Amino acid sequence: MNIEIISSSPRQGSLTHRLALHLQKNIETKKEHNVGIIDVREWNLGLLQNVFSTIDNTPEKYKSLAERVFAAEAFIMVTPEYNGSYSPALNNLFDHFPKQSRKVFGLVTASVGAMGGIRASQQLLLLVPGLFGIPSPQLLITPFVDKKFDAEGKLVDETFAKSVEVFVNEFIWLAEKIKA
Repeated sequence: MNIEIISSSPRQGSLTHRLALHLQKNIETKKEHNVGIIDVREWNLGLLQNVFSTIDNTPEKYKSLAERVFAAEAFIMVTPEYNGSYSPALNNLFDHFPKQSRKVFGLVTASVGAMGGIRASQQLLLLVPGLFGIPSPQLLITPFVDKKFDAEGKLVDETFAKSVEVFVNEFIWLAEKIKA
């Protein structure tokens, strides 16, 4: 299965990107899936002017991104909390690629505070059906993300390992069932 993890913080030194790296490594060690990371910092999409509904109608400089989005069979959205919601860069990415029919979305939020982006998770639960996607009911809310992962995505707070495992297992189970 092709899974794309969306690392949606546009900030240099993103703490949530550490979480995306960890999830990628975790899934790759469990199952034989192709797991990529689409890092919004690598794509300057600009504000929405055109919806990219096929690879052919995508501008040349975004064709490789379009190929990955259209080939993805499931997504994991990893976002910091911005003013009680998800990253505007995440929204902008999916504004360009809006119809993700019958694809499973794993929802992961993070913050340096105790709430872990819980408010952003609730907004993501509204976004995914608008994309015609299927949200996995098991969310990964990550409080104190700065203390949980190092810069390479290695988990340094072992008390969080169980939360990651439950999230990954439930996401993979649902994605495999929907794909079948």
